[in-house]
Order: sequence, then C-alpha cells, then structure tokens
Amino acid sequence: MADNSRQLRRAFDERVRALGVTGPQARLLLTLDREGGQNQGFYADRLDVEPITLCRMVDRLEEAGLVERRRDPDDRRAWNLHLTTKANAQVSRLADNIGQMVEEALTGMSDAERSEFTRMLTLIGNNLSARRDFKDAANG
Repeated sequence: MADNSRQLRRAFDERVRALGVTGPQARLLLTLDREGGQNQGFYADRLDVEPITLCRMVDRLEEAGLVERRRDPDDRRAWNLHLTTKANAQVSRLADNIGQMVEEALTGMSDAERSEFTRMLTLIGNNLSARRDFKDAANG
C-alpha cells in the first residue's frame, strides 16, 4: 500500500507541476474547491501540514491570484480561504488532469471492480480516520 501510495503521489506531483503548481498547492486548490471558506487551521489539518507551511503556501497562491483570504466573521484573528474566479480554470485543469491519471491507474478494472475498490478505500479511510479521532480525543 505504501509503495502504491508513493507512486501515485509521484504521478500526481509530476502532472500538477506541468500545470504550474506544486503537489501541495494543487491539493489545497482542490480541497478549497470542495470545502471552501474554512479557516487556515482547517486546511493545515486537512492537508497534514504545519500551519506555517500552509501560510507560506497560501501566500504564494494569493500572489498568483488564485486564493484570497477573508476575515473570519466569528474570529477576528482567523482568516478564511476562498478560491478566486481566476482559480476556477486552474482547478478545472487540475481535476481533468487528475481524472486522466486515475483512469490510467485503474486501467484493466471493470466497473464492478472499480466500485468495489472505491468502497474498500472508503472503508479503510473511515477506519483510519476513526482511529485518529479516538487517539486525538484520548490525548486531548
């Protein structure tokens, strides 16, 4: 599983680099497309990076006109992140490119096998997430 994950991450990074962003930046843009408007801490946790790392990443994306920070109405110290209109085309290119990568990775699988694979990955993710949530609660 780790070897496949590493190969998939490498393929992802190569594809998105060709579109002008780093792997972590692409992950943030795609996450913002799905779950925009959260504070920076949410995205640091979601992407499993340190808050300062995320802050630098957002600085670069903001300079490129792809992301904007807006004050959190409930917490003056926090910033919520949003995609800009300019980012929509970039996110679309990223999604299309990643979709092609996934198709290549799943070549040779029937629709039923793809469905079962998706079900199993979701189950594994849920199991690992529940374990992490339990561990965080136990240590908090």
